[in-house]
Amino acid sequence: MAYHRGGDSNRSKGRYRRTYHRRKVCKFCADSSLGIDYKDVKIIRYFTTERGKITPSRISGNCAKHQRMLAVAIKRARNIALLPYTTSTVK
Repeated sequence: MAYHRGGDSNRSKGRYRRTYHRRKVCKFCADSSLGIDYKDVKIIRYFTTERGKITPSRISGNCAKHQRMLAVAIKRARNIALLPYTTSTVK
C-alpha cells in the first residue's frame, strides 16, 4: 500500500514565510526610573490576572531578577490587603 507523504506544497516550492516573534523586553530593565514597590498598586496590578494570579515572565516579558522581585512585592501587597488573593466567586 503506497502512502502519500503529507507536506505543505508551498514549502516544497520555497514559498513559505518564516514567522518572526519579537522578544519581549523587561519593563523594569528598559526604564530604570521605574521601581518595584509593594505599596505601588498601579504598577503591580498590571502583572496580575483578573483572577488575582501572578502572570508568568514568558507572558509579562520580565527578566528573572525583576520577576522574583515582583512576586515578592505582590505577595506583600496581598498580605496587607492592597491586592486580593483571588476574586470572590460565590456559587
